[in-house]
Amino acid sequence: MRRIVVLSSSGPYAVVLGSGALSRARNELQAIGKATSVQVVSSPRVWKHAGAAVRRAFGAAAAKPILFDDREAAKSLRTVEKLSRALVRAGADRRTVLIAAGGGVVGDVAGFVAASYLRGVRLVHVPTTIVAVADSSIGGKTGVNLPEGKNLVGAFYSPRLVLADTDLLHTLPEREFRSGLYEIVKYGVIGDAPLFEFLEHNLNAVLSGKARTLEFALWRGLEQKARVVTKDERESGLRETLNYGHTFAHALEAATKYRHFLHGEAVGWGMLCAARLAFEQGLCLETEAERIARLVLRVGPLPAWPRVSAARLIEAMRSDKKSRGGHLRFVLSPCIGHAESVEGVPERTVLRTLDWVASSTMRE
Repeated sequence: MRRIVVLSSSGPYAVVLGSGALSRARNELQAIGKATSVQVVSSPRVWKHAGAAVRRAFGAAAAKPILFDDREAAKSLRTVEKLSRALVRAGADRRTVLIAAGGGVVGDVAGFVAASYLRGVRLVHVPTTIVAVADSSIGGKTGVNLPEGKNLVGAFYSPRLVLADTDLLHTLPEREFRSGLYEIVKYGVIGDAPLFEFLEHNLNAVLSGKARTLEFALWRGLEQKARVVTKDERESGLRETLNYGHTFAHALEAATKYRHFLHGEAVGWGMLCAARLAFEQGLCLETEAERIARLVLRVGPLPAWPRVSAARLIEAMRSDKKSRGGHLRFVLSPCIGHAESVEGVPERTVLRTLDWVASSTMRE
């Protein structure tokens, strides 16, 4: 069992990672203070596979979970209202603890609800996907989508505890499992060259779910994210590097109405675009861009590039959180293990990159 403490402006919180982490739930809850009630938020799909484990961990408090559709298309303000009204009916007050049991959508939506309901109740994440374990459950970013773009409404709101039980990952469908690994590759690209090399040599073991290898990869990703968000909680500088590939990914998701890609798959495509753009800008050697592309493509087959024009994707990028005054900004990697935010990229270069990736035989 591994444990790390993340520092935030609202206080430190623990991330417990490993097989059987949920068995510590009651003791860990006691450590964050007394509660008048514990309310569990999840989805029908997650509850089917993980509900029994969550009920064992939290007892009677998990007997009547609040469930909602966790498709990306349902990540909306309407869902936030629905969950908040369910909490009112359940008698939740300011001393309630909200448990978010699920993947990134559950965590983002439930986190925003926790930040907003009665102006803030305590939040505990129980991530059930690789994306949620390694990325979205820590750092305090919560939010929902608008038709104009992804995560445009939200709040920075840190959890009080994260229980990342790797046993819950065994029930993931293969596509979701692989989708999460793109975020682990991202951590290697932006700040951990040894992790990138580890994945190059051990990807097959990670893909097969070998416990020790997978846990090590997750832990390296968690350590990096914890280090970054501790230094830059509000995404004023360094934290932007965590969005490597995401400017492209969010545009792909928005342009396809969040129905074509799993988030990690969109990030996979986004990293292919970001690697190519860095080369087109003269920021990195072609060999570095190709090395990133090879590892991304080894993770597994990506959904086909959508029938969306490059101009439409650029329009979607202008709504990205990182844009300034409508001007595009990208996180690019000059070499594996380093990343930086880049402004002033000519639109023609972005168009050329999108056209190259869309037509490339890399995806075949």
